[in-house]
Amino acid sequence: MRNIVLFSVFLLIGLLISQILPVFFPADRYIEYQHLIRLLTSIALGFIMIRVGYAFDIDKSRLRSYGWDYVVAVTSATLPWIFVALYFVYVLSDASSGDVWKESLLSARFAAPTSAGILFTMLAASGLAATWLYQKIRVLAIFDDIDTVLLMVVLQILFIGWKWQLIVVMLPILLLLWLAWRYLNRLSIPATWPWVLGYAVIIVLISDFIYHTSRMINEHEPIHIEVLLPAFVLGCLIMRRTTPLANQDESAIDVVDKPLEKRVTYMVSIVFMLLVGMSMPAVIDLNGPVTNTGLFEQQIDGGHGNIRSSGPSDKVRMQLFYGNNSSMTAGWVLIHAIIVTFIANLGKLFPLFCYRKEANWKERLALSIGMFPRGEVGAGVLVISMSYGIGGVVILVAMLSLTLNLLLTGLYIAIVKKLLVRDAEAAV
Repeated sequence: MRNIVLFSVFLLIGLLISQILPVFFPADRYIEYQHLIRLLTSIALGFIMIRVGYAFDIDKSRLRSYGWDYVVAVTSATLPWIFVALYFVYVLSDASSGDVWKESLLSARFAAPTSAGILFTMLAASGLAATWLYQKIRVLAIFDDIDTVLLMVVLQILFIGWKWQLIVVMLPILLLLWLAWRYLNRLSIPATWPWVLGYAVIIVLISDFIYHTSRMINEHEPIHIEVLLPAFVLGCLIMRRTTPLANQDESAIDVVDKPLEKRVTYMVSIVFMLLVGMSMPAVIDLNGPVTNTGLFEQQIDGGHGNIRSSGPSDKVRMQLFYGNNSSMTAGWVLIHAIIVTFIANLGKLFPLFCYRKEANWKERLALSIGMFPRGEVGAGVLVISMSYGIGGVVILVAMLSLTLNLLLTGLYIAIVKKLLVRDAEAAV
């Protein structure tokens, strides 16, 4: 529970910093600051996604048995996404606005992916690693992370459109997916944290190079390849490496499960949460409530986060969400965040109605609640959403909802454990 609280605290600290710094930066310096934060955030996200990919495993001889698991995972990711998107459209915005649907669909995607890293760690620490739930939830959580990564490509089409740039983006994506399937766990390269961090830096630099080079060809329609899929696929390709345990010649431990590797991964996750908060556009007028006429207004060059100032102010001005909320107090923002958290988790209850032949209703309910925790991947979706110029009340509500879900993770795991313990006692 302490770890989850730390994640949430650093996310909130970053959010607070993001609201204060623009007041003290001139426009040109603030643009440089935002670019640096975006690069660092992408590097941390790349590190995390390589680790997620490294943890992914599939038995190719049991493909049919995975089919239903994938359907359950995709549905469990899709329902929260649709519920939250509808809320964003019809409650927090003007549904008649031309771009409201595509922007809501992208920003609402944060609610879809279960945090595999947080979930596996918490369940294992709770002594549930040997249960049916743990084995099943590992598959579902990884599958819905993959679904989120792939769907981000589809959502990118909504912003770019069917243009030649999209073909350039799609070809590497198809190649990456083929490589992940064909050469799963076959790439013999180091998997320790300095190397993984180096891989993440290289992926981000390549992505940034492609983007800036394509801007020279067409400034208004550059090519933008997100780091999620390349980083995940690289993690899938890396060969598993084990080392013997001390005084146990026949036992071995995976390289990434060593105490130092776990500590570094945990620290990167904390830094990532801080950077996610710092990437947040300024949406709160420090002199009053959340308002469409607050301190800042933003114009996004090409939809990729290149901020340029507008209006008479010499500071970068951030525009609030396109909705019809002329004013919203902090209390109402929190209420919306609570509602979004509730409806997002409501969609995650889909597994309750599945696996009737494998588990009783308590185990299925525990499986559903175990899918509630959100974390790094959802935060990564918010970072990408902001890079496309989406901001204001919707992103603030999404960020607070993500934080609330993080704070509740310990409670979710406690409920899961209680359900399973009671079921075991009843069986006896």
